[in-house]
Amino acid sequence: MTSSRIRRIAAATALVAAAVGPAVTTTPAAAATTHPSTAPTPVATAPASPAAATRPAAAAATGTVVTAGDPLTVRRAPTTAASAIGSVANGAAVAIDCQTTGTSVSGPLGTTTIWDHVPALGGYVSDGYVRTGSDGRVAPDCGVGTGSAECSTGACAAEAQFRSAGARFTVHDRAPDGKSAVVAYWLKNGVGPRYAWNSGGSGTAVERTVDMARDDWIYYKVCVADYSATDPRLQSCSDGLTDYAA
Repeated sequence: MTSSRIRRIAAATALVAAAVGPAVTTTPAAAATTHPSTAPTPVATAPASPAAATRPAAAAATGTVVTAGDPLTVRRAPTTAASAIGSVANGAAVAIDCQTTGTSVSGPLGTTTIWDHVPALGGYVSDGYVRTGSDGRVAPDCGVGTGSAECSTGACAAEAQFRSAGARFTVHDRAPDGKSAVVAYWLKNGVGPRYAWNSGGSGTAVERTVDMARDDWIYYKVCVADYSATDPRLQSCSDGLTDYAA
């Protein structure tokens, strides 16, 4: 990465942080898989520096699924509260493009807060069920090009994914709670908040394209709210994520 690119990313990240204030926090060091101690509470945050914002490789690492025999559940976000979007068979080989911190899971390989993003499956699996040859991280941080989050209480409705290619959100409403799912986001130079809504009701998903230039940064939270075109009262928001447009 050139020095000018690093300065541009650092400036964009600093401007976003200024716009949203204390909501942007420093990412704690990722917990390694432990045997069998209790892992700390996960926090999903924006990258603390340009070095932490390295784009994940297409297939940074590979692993083998290890269960007691049943298929392993694939989830939309790195938490056991997120929607199950599929499964992968015991013994299957998986290509991991990035890893992130999520809820603590105890599996055959130990207790861990590490979750693996498997692009071929379109979601996340707990690293406690994937043999990678290491108890720690083997791939770059997620949240850059593969960001995914859900609102902050397990029973709330909203989940969203950001995709760098095409700069778009997929916003999911997964529960009949009387609220709409919404992504609040801020762009380069602190522009925002803007909103990507799904008011279609439980079980629906909508695509929302974001008007932003390639390599520009976006900071966002996933929340629920009563629909308002101008000033919604956001509730149960996730921690913030920082991403980029490819």
